[in-house]
Amino acid sequence: MMNPHEEILKKFQAVSENPHAYAKSAKERTGKKILGFFCSYMPEELVHAAGAIPFRIFGTVGDIELAESHLQSYCCSLVRGGLEDALRGRLDFLDGTVFPHTCDSIQRLSDIWRLNAGFAIHIDAVLPVKLDTPSARQYMIDVLAGFRSDLEKALNIEITDNDIAGAIALYNRIRSGLLALYRLRSEKPDVIPKSGVYHAMRAAMVMDREALAKDLGILLDALENAPAVTSDTGRKRVMLSGGICSHPDIYGIIKEAGGDVVWDDLCTGVRYADGAIDTSEEPLAAIADRYIRRVTCPAKHMSSTARGEHLASAVRSQKIDGVVFLLLKFCDPHAFDYPYLKEYLDRQRIPSMLLEIEEQPPPEGQLRTRFETFIDML
Repeated sequence: MMNPHEEILKKFQAVSENPHAYAKSAKERTGKKILGFFCSYMPEELVHAAGAIPFRIFGTVGDIELAESHLQSYCCSLVRGGLEDALRGRLDFLDGTVFPHTCDSIQRLSDIWRLNAGFAIHIDAVLPVKLDTPSARQYMIDVLAGFRSDLEKALNIEITDNDIAGAIALYNRIRSGLLALYRLRSEKPDVIPKSGVYHAMRAAMVMDREALAKDLGILLDALENAPAVTSDTGRKRVMLSGGICSHPDIYGIIKEAGGDVVWDDLCTGVRYADGAIDTSEEPLAAIADRYIRRVTCPAKHMSSTARGEHLASAVRSQKIDGVVFLLLKFCDPHAFDYPYLKEYLDRQRIPSMLLEIEEQPPPEGQLRTRFETFIDML
């Protein structure tokens, strides 16, 4: 018989490995609308307040063929893979899609998606890029107000401030739970299976959020009461940095090579969960303030050193031995960011390595050799 935490982790893994099946089942079970998105800057609280389920699109796991007639081959696999799934009907459970202002490829995908994907709802939320200007906060609030209005028209409902306040409280619980899961893994790397946090994060981006919050609470209670495990594994402590990681095997290969992935700086990781929303503020202003305060991604600008300072701070606070940069091929924001971040870490004498990934990971033997070499160096 499985322990409670094993049951929840197994559930998260099932959702993570087949998010489309989960979404179809949730739609049939709840009758809720489902809105897809590609970026952690999508205002999920407003979607939840509208009675819909936000669904993170991760890109296809199959060959990319139909999308090639709409996109250049040098677009990243997330963009091409997402469009491939839409054109093949694999996302037919979606009622629509939301496109925040992120990288150039996602912005252009929005136009192609609107013309070819065939969904009833299509909303652009053009959030500011520069977050350090006096006008950025008010502009962010105005965009969120426009997004709220667009949702009301698309779904033929009224979204009240009380609805948004309830969604904010729920998302604060979820983000707090996800970060608590990260801290547990950091303190005791063996308390959670090698790719357990990876699957929990992916599940958190597609599940009905009320069900997710309940399962997260059960998981954390069970883990805190689980039999004690040693916190000193003897393996090197590794942090991942980049955009998305769609390859759970990487965690196991690093472990076999003598390392533990204990923290990350990924948009499908800590950056997604970072930052609580102040419940004492006006709801839209509070959401805007979280976006301004949270860890920025390379598609946003806070300062010329913000990304490096955050990375070095995480390395120190989590006692990281080395950083692995996972760069999705043709992801320009992260590719432009990498030389500066590497230089910043080098000045801090923090070892790092670069791994460029695509929709299909490199051969396992090649990966193992590279990770073993890096960890031996550490």
